[in-house]
Amino acid sequence: MSQIEIQHLYKSYRNRRHHRRGPNDYDPGEEIPVLEDVNLCVENGEMVCILGPSGCGKSTLLRMVAGFDRQTSGEILIDGQPVTGPTSDNIFVFQQSGLLPWMTVWQNVELGLRRLTDQAEKTERIQEAISLVDLEGAETLYPHQLSGGMKRRAELARALVVNPKILIMDEPFTGLDFFTHLRMREEVVNMHEFIRKTTLIVTHDIDDALLMGDRIVVMSGRPSHVKLEKVLDFPHPRNLAKHPELNSLREEIFFMLGVSDAV
Repeated sequence: MSQIEIQHLYKSYRNRRHHRRGPNDYDPGEEIPVLEDVNLCVENGEMVCILGPSGCGKSTLLRMVAGFDRQTSGEILIDGQPVTGPTSDNIFVFQQSGLLPWMTVWQNVELGLRRLTDQAEKTERIQEAISLVDLEGAETLYPHQLSGGMKRRAELARALVVNPKILIMDEPFTGLDFFTHLRMREEVVNMHEFIRKTTLIVTHDIDDALLMGDRIVVMSGRPSHVKLEKVLDFPHPRNLAKHPELNSLREEIFFMLGVSDAV
């Protein structure tokens, strides 16, 4: 049995806008389909990267797996049990920074363990999480004193400190400069290789998906379904220049997403 099983998933929203109707608009009160018959399984310890056109419902899918949103129909099972709401077993790292600006790195990470009363264990787990993301020495800094990459690492530490079964990341490198993006990508891959948490990542960056994932999933336009699913059986670190199969797949995905020439 797979750790995450998504079966015949449908999601729609009721249109609440009242404006003049265009040829592609929906009437007020009409259901707007977002996801249509999505089927996907994720194995324990696997990193799956999800690609797709903007607005196709990738983030909606992640929110439903995390329990923040409910499907219209179909099932989402984790370890054989239906998802009924958020839990500390499934941690979501959002696109926008979620660090509290009046708290230090240490205090932000500590939030994940606020119910833990054993102070010695709490201190050990916080330091372990901070060390895992290479933030030693930054424990007393506030978010405004951190670079973009350090903020993302602090958010990862806060997610990892609770020792979740599943790590869910929505565009984790948004807003980072080019070189910080590359370093963060490498750090996430190294972290996954070390701790082997089941990881779901939504990204718009095809190279990120190809260089990071154990498997990639490409979604169609709305209403969205799984258009391509491919296992990436290549060792890390990966290099597109050394693996012609990855380059061919890259060009195929660009074409699937409506870009005729991969650049």
